[in-house]
Amino acid sequence: MVGKYLKESKYIDFHDPAISKQAELLSHGAKDEDEVVKRCFEFVRDKIKHSWDYKLNPVTCRASDVLLHGTGYCYAKSHLLAALLRKNGIPAGLCYQRLSVYDSGAPYCLHGLNAVYLKNHGWYRIDARGNKPRIFAQFIPPREALAFSIQDKEECDLPEIWPEPLPLVTDVLEQYDDVEQVFNNLPNIQLWG
Repeated sequence: MVGKYLKESKYIDFHDPAISKQAELLSHGAKDEDEVVKRCFEFVRDKIKHSWDYKLNPVTCRASDVLLHGTGYCYAKSHLLAALLRKNGIPAGLCYQRLSVYDSGAPYCLHGLNAVYLKNHGWYRIDARGNKPRIFAQFIPPREALAFSIQDKEECDLPEIWPEPLPLVTDVLEQYDDVEQVFNNLPNIQLWG
């Protein structure tokens, strides 16, 4: 069941030497799996800058590029977190929320985060997009402390845990060279019902 959440891929390229080294540094001396997850989560949340918050280029997508450049949109940061966790043998997947871009009403976009399989808790969602005023994501299982909560009927938590990023996300990150271009073309899905 969890095997597909441990695999390397084009975007979750944990055999990259820099990712392997960082994963080893983050797990060194950890007392248990939860401590490894917390260290990886806090590293990506706090040390990798959110591209739009800091208006930083280049646009990154592959985990190794996010680590190399120290920046990424939420989606790219989730790719790096998945890579660090998988390199440490911890199953990690990708999740999405549909949120308002401006906190209320249209337009909407997808927001990327992770789910990690913890032996003591099962699947647990974590959001390493980066804290700032009014956003305080944490690793405190079993309670989720995500960056965003659902505010209106057009927003939602998508229930799937994906082993790979959605193509509509990677297409945007690979198509544009500038963070402002990405912001103006954020991936979105339509809700049915």
